[in-house]
Parts: sequence; C-alpha cells; structure tokens
Amino acid sequence: MKYLFIWLVVFSVLVGCQSSLSPDVLPMLGSPQIDQNGDSVAHTIPDFSFVDQDSNLVTNETFAGKAYVADFFFIACPTICPKTAKQMLRIHDYFKDDARLELLGHTLAPKYDTVAALNRYARNLGVSSKKWHFVTGDQATIYKMAPEYMNVALEDSDAPGGINHSGYLILVDKNRHIRSFCNGTDPEDVDRFIKDIEKLLNEK
Repeated sequence: MKYLFIWLVVFSVLVGCQSSLSPDVLPMLGSPQIDQNGDSVAHTIPDFSFVDQDSNLVTNETFAGKAYVADFFFIACPTICPKTAKQMLRIHDYFKDDARLELLGHTLAPKYDTVAALNRYARNLGVSSKKWHFVTGDQATIYKMAPEYMNVALEDSDAPGGINHSGYLILVDKNRHIRSFCNGTDPEDVDRFIKDIEKLLNEK
C-alpha cells in the first residue's frame, strides 16, 4: 500500500501540471523525458513484445496508426479485475466497429494465465484478438511495463491474489503518448473516459 500511495501522489502532480491546456485537447500525461538534445518530450510507451491469446506476437507495431486502451489484470484476481473487465467490455462493445481503437490487457500472473487460459478467458467474454489482445510474457518484463502506463504492479503476499495492482485504464494515442485515464472500477469515470476516447479519435 505504501507504493500505491506514493504513485497516487506522483500521479496527481503529473495530471495537475496539465490543467492549463484547452479543455478541447486531451493532455499528454506521464513524466516528461529528456531527449539527446536536452529538450523535454512527452512520455512515450517504450517498445514491447508479448504474445496474445491466439499466440500472435503483439508489439507496438500492432497498434501502428491506432489508439488503444491498456490495463493490467489477472484471471484469478478476486477483487478489482472482474470490475475492470466489465468496464473494458463496455469500451469494447462501444467501439467494436471502430477500427481506430483496440484494447490491450496485460496479465500479471503469466505463470497461470497461459496462452490457452487467456484464449478461454477471451472466448468467455465473447471477444477476439482482432480487437482485444490479452497478452502474456516474461513476468519481470510485464511488471516493468506497468509504471510506463502509470499503473502499479507488485507481488505482495498480503494482497488479495498475491498481487498489489491498480485498476486504471489508460488511453494511448497512435504516437504512444498517454492521453487519458480512468478508474476502471468506477462506471461513471468510465463514462467520462469513453468521451475522452471519442475526443482523441476525432482529433485533427
């Protein structure tokens, strides 16, 4: 819980720094990075490579020219994951015919959430990898990716299911920049998030 509190404090500061932007333009969130020229640039999701429920390789190129919504979950999660899955399914259904948006779910329990298990999970939800990728891979790599999406993922024997994780859904644009987020357990916040997705997809 200590790490989650620290993350929330940092996250609120990062979001607060965007308050001067026009309400018609989604901010670029995350900690700015310094390029080789010493200039500040928006946080960018780094290169990644995972395998989805159909054994397809999923990389940044999978989402080339598209926006996507990312989250972190595990099938046996007894607390927030069923709630976030329900809200992700809402987003899936709302944008199911819009090829400009896809979904990306990272399992935090790759030892148990195998390709076969993720395939069953996707089929039970009634979704396919053409729209919603459930990915697995090396656990350390997945956990390292979570902060890149401003999420928390820590093994914790005292946490339900043995994993301390946040339930935020993250909107990433076609340039790998984080543009919005929501509490994936809060339907009203997801309503606002869906409007943000529409705003991003309609950006010129």
